[in-house]
Amino acid sequence: MSNSPHGGILKDLITRDEHLHKNLKAEARTLPDIILTERQLCDLELILNGGFSPLEGFMNEADYTNVVQNLRLADGTLFPIPITLDVSRSDISRLEIAPGRRIALRDPRNDEALAIITVQDVYQPDRVKEAVEVFGANDPAHPAVAYLRSRVKEFYIGGSIQAIQLPTYFDYVALRYTPSELRAHFKKLAWRKVVGFQTRNPMHRAHRELTVRAARQRQANVLIHPVVGLTKPGDVDHYTRVRVYEAIMAKYPNGMGHLALLPLAMRMAGPREAVWHAIIRKNFGVTHFIVGRDHAGPGKNSQGKDFYGPYDAQDLVAKYHEELQIEMVPFQQMTYLPSTDEYQPIDEVPKGVQTLDISGTELRKRLRTGAAIPDWFSYDAVVKTLRESYPPRAQQGFVIFLTGLYNSGKDTIAKALQVTLNQQGGRSVSLLLGDGLRPELDNSFNISADERAKNLERLGFVSAELARAGAAVIAAPIAAKQDIRDAIRDTIIHSAGAGANFFTIHVATPLEHCEENDRKGVYASARKGELTGVAGVDDVYETPDRADLTVDVTSQSVPEIVHSIILLLETNSLL
Repeated sequence: MSNSPHGGILKDLITRDEHLHKNLKAEARTLPDIILTERQLCDLELILNGGFSPLEGFMNEADYTNVVQNLRLADGTLFPIPITLDVSRSDISRLEIAPGRRIALRDPRNDEALAIITVQDVYQPDRVKEAVEVFGANDPAHPAVAYLRSRVKEFYIGGSIQAIQLPTYFDYVALRYTPSELRAHFKKLAWRKVVGFQTRNPMHRAHRELTVRAARQRQANVLIHPVVGLTKPGDVDHYTRVRVYEAIMAKYPNGMGHLALLPLAMRMAGPREAVWHAIIRKNFGVTHFIVGRDHAGPGKNSQGKDFYGPYDAQDLVAKYHEELQIEMVPFQQMTYLPSTDEYQPIDEVPKGVQTLDISGTELRKRLRTGAAIPDWFSYDAVVKTLRESYPPRAQQGFVIFLTGLYNSGKDTIAKALQVTLNQQGGRSVSLLLGDGLRPELDNSFNISADERAKNLERLGFVSAELARAGAAVIAAPIAAKQDIRDAIRDTIIHSAGAGANFFTIHVATPLEHCEENDRKGVYASARKGELTGVAGVDDVYETPDRADLTVDVTSQSVPEIVHSIILLLETNSLL
């Protein structure tokens, strides 16, 4: 029998509100609406289908505060991650958001109304406290903290949800199960014990051996339940990963394993995330859950140390074992024994026996260079899929992002770099100059800060799409604000796939030189008040804090600067 839901009842809002569907859909057309972000969309889907049981909406202030401080909802139920709907001050004014207000929540991909929220309260969170308590530190090296700082708006609204419909998908539809559907599947197959395996990475032979071993020891079946919502920036895209999972499922003993996709937006919150993952899998009917070493850890902090200890996640899940009512299976590190052509837990290998391993770093290097990946490490079908999506570095796209004051020489450098890359060949080269992209993408003057930010968002989107297709992209906007530059970088890292190679070049030519050589008179017009939004005059240019290269046309010639950029690309094996 599958596990009971967290809190005792599966909060399947779709089923609950089915008889109201037509009325809710009609009402949504009359209501103000919020277009959800990608993360909010993932959260809403798991509220609607019961994956976040016992939640029936986005958290109000009492639940939020208690979750941040105590890992519990206001009623005492264990829940470690705040699930919130963030809005701006202007949203509150424009939509007249207040307790009792009903608002339609719409899918950002197709504008479909998915649900209606009845606002219970509107509150302003302490985001620094949220970062420290939930993620362990207010450190922007943590992807969720960076998201909290740059993407999350200043107010949260809490309230109950009425369901209209689940999001529509066109990819891997047969693998997308709600908790109710997966529970019915387990019941149909008489699966009484199920070991759940969480992953956001491709799987290889060691993962297969680990999960098979865990299932056999417990006389259970295996659910491979990978995350296909938001993961860590730079992760392998979900299309590639699902093709890998489909290939590896064929390697399981007949009838042992099943693959289902989870539309979760990960926070990479380590120990708290492990407890959250266990709750979610419990809601999907899983009875046993594999918790890995440094489970859902984001890597290194700003001081170069791991955010979490290697066994912190396992310790926290064990602490709440009685409330979770799901058996934790500690991840066993597997190693290959060439003498017997098998994998064994590393701590069970006799001393002196030869073992072989390939680290994640080494695997990425082999994919990048085209070096052989042995069949003892992975399966041919898996390697073929990875090579199709992640060609060698010399065939991957990249973005050179030149930022500096108007007339700093960045446009001249960009054009010269384009010529040099065209001469070398091997890729298409796209040049995105602010002055040449008007009106769609131009960072022009005399427009509002919001319009300028929108233009730069569009530039980031176009750059990501081109880089994903393997192009060399040279973008040269002014981009005076660090938060906008960070947002563009995040867009490219998150969505450019194998082309997520991003380099910031700060063209640090002094304002005096830029103004003295300004033949178009932009600075003169700005000083007269005829133009606004000119960085260096009535707008502040924020010096990039993480530039890959800093150049200056007053001390370097354009050919020297171009050569330094070429060397940067060569150092990163992109040429």
